[in-house]
Amino acid sequence: MDVKIGVVGFGLRGHLALEAHRPGAGSAVVAVCDLSERSREEALAAFPDAAVTASLEEFLALDLDAVMVLTPDDQHAAVAIPALEAGFAVFCEKPLAISIEDCDRILEAAHRTGSRLYVGHNMRHMPVIALMRSLIQEGRIGEVKAIWCRHFVGNGGDFYFKDWHADRSKSVGLLLQKGAHDIDVIHWLAGGYSSRVQAIGSLSVYGDIDDRRDRSGERMRDWFSLDNWPPTAAEGLNPVIDVEDISQVNMVLDNGALASYQQCHFTPDYWRNYTVIGTEGRIENFGDESGAEVKLWNRRHQGAAPADETFVVPEAVGGHGGADGLLITEFVRFVRDGGATETSPVAARNAVAAGVVATESLRGDGRTLPVPTLVPELIDYFDQGQPARSAASR
Repeated sequence: MDVKIGVVGFGLRGHLALEAHRPGAGSAVVAVCDLSERSREEALAAFPDAAVTASLEEFLALDLDAVMVLTPDDQHAAVAIPALEAGFAVFCEKPLAISIEDCDRILEAAHRTGSRLYVGHNMRHMPVIALMRSLIQEGRIGEVKAIWCRHFVGNGGDFYFKDWHADRSKSVGLLLQKGAHDIDVIHWLAGGYSSRVQAIGSLSVYGDIDDRRDRSGERMRDWFSLDNWPPTAAEGLNPVIDVEDISQVNMVLDNGALASYQQCHFTPDYWRNYTVIGTEGRIENFGDESGAEVKLWNRRHQGAAPADETFVVPEAVGGHGGADGLLITEFVRFVRDGGATETSPVAARNAVAAGVVATESLRGDGRTLPVPTLVPELIDYFDQGQPARSAASR
């Protein structure tokens, strides 16, 4: 029998709901809740047999097994917590929330109710990241001591400066909203969490553009185009822009590894570059899609040298290099059976915590600040795979 999934928020991230609709193959979207009339109309077109409503109360009273929270980030806690309290397994899109306090409230609700919590950090399923992690786990570069990530966000103007992402009251900032993905990957590859962070950044380009307009009711696909170039010629930006368009953070992890993450939202190219250095070598990706290469150096060289080994990122079909499909497959299995998953609520919380504190450093005087830790009881519970009831036993 298919897992019955309800979706809250069928806008920008609605593609994940479409991915989850696999009637007859394990899961089906049977309900959608959204305040937007446009979103409700699109949901009815995509899922003709689903119950569609604007009322969260009506939605949570339906016969569901799981709820996918695909709302804007500042609304995650307001939906995820009552869904957990209603007894549903919950998929919460990343970042888990926009404050450490809300992250902890979500984890506490899952622990208190026994309802299963899954966070959609799809990059853990990206073939390029999976390849790099497998090389690390095989010991090919020894013990990880440093990770550097450069994120060239070539679509930054269209993706983040024409809607709510540009408003810190709704996103905190892009070092959290966008950076949480990469901070989580850095933590995962290094095998530790940030204990201290220090950051700098600025609003270097988009803040000087006066062409603004309210895009309420629009979707990113309504305005996105690769022809929107150069960044200084951007039009129709969000009325409020008070987040940084370039930033970088240094991290000291609790296992002694050091890391740095840089993002720029006005570059011409769009990809991530990770360099991971261990006690016996280093790896680095060149491109992050199918067919890209991960290079490994594990011998001493004079100057720049060809890699000692090169690995090709495997082919995959679907969003984010096939990661979206793998993410949904794991979530549905988790709803049915529980157990360990590649993603982790604790790791999701710690990525947010690092991003929040880094933003505090960036907007302060750039000093190094401690990252608060999660209480041990919650760490133990989630690290054990959330030994809670399945959807079938509700």
